[in-house]
Amino acid sequence: MAIRKVGVLGCGLMGSGIAQVSAMSGYPTFVKEVSDQLLNKGMASIDKSLSKMAGKGAITPEKRTETLDRLKGTTDFADLADCDIVIEAITENLQLKRETYAAIDKAVKPDAIFASNTSSLVITEMMTATKRVDRFIGMHFFNPVPLMKLVEVAGTITTSPEVLGEAMQFAASLGKTPIRTIDRSGFIVNRLLVPYLLDAIRALDEGVGTVEDIDRGMKLGCGYPMGPFTLLDFVGLDTTYYIANIMFDEFREKRFAPPPLLKRLVVAGHHGKKSGRGFYDYSDAANPRPLF
Repeated sequence: MAIRKVGVLGCGLMGSGIAQVSAMSGYPTFVKEVSDQLLNKGMASIDKSLSKMAGKGAITPEKRTETLDRLKGTTDFADLADCDIVIEAITENLQLKRETYAAIDKAVKPDAIFASNTSSLVITEMMTATKRVDRFIGMHFFNPVPLMKLVEVAGTITTSPEVLGEAMQFAASLGKTPIRTIDRSGFIVNRLLVPYLLDAIRALDEGVGTVEDIDRGMKLGCGYPMGPFTLLDFVGLDTTYYIANIMFDEFREKRFAPPPLLKRLVVAGHHGKKSGRGFYDYSDAANPRPLF
């Protein structure tokens, strides 16, 4: 089945990015939110992103207009009925996702593909809320979606090989590089990245080095574009803590266990760049100051 029309659930940071690249790639795209307020906020974010790209010459003004014309916002599941693929990018909460899938399963045509953008939850646990277990996959995009090239495509033990192939082709048509993985919490990237980030926190807590020295060490010694603490603050300490807990529940391995320092920072409201404080203080955004 060729994918011609795309649905996106959620118009937050990830959902708006997925909807934007879908519409930019020529697909009529319907993006669904729970309220007009959230929908308008997300659509405004897409408009701002496209205007910025047009201003830099990355796209033409005509491309911006055409992209916006392909985008339709809605708060009604029924508007997704004819979509060939529906990509879910809502809050990383298993129960909420299951309830959402149960609802859209009744509204969307039976041969449509359902894909979750989850970065940590198990696809099978969401899949069982629907009657299309052979047409359910994970499609994990990376933030910021318009810029990041990777998409992890994850199948379950019941996913049709044809559906996986269609998803890989669809991701490539968005200008992304898809890679195949299996249904394990964290897929490939987070399974390797999360222990690295947590171990950096443990190294800091054990006095191996300061925040600044560990960041410099990994940048200059390993060629990473940013150090672990800069990345943690960018991703969000609360997000990392939540993902780590999910992965620890799945694997019960120490390497996925959130360190006490991470928990203390999250409880204190120090969530990173978005809250103004994490491992760095962002009072002066141009010159973040290390706090450890």
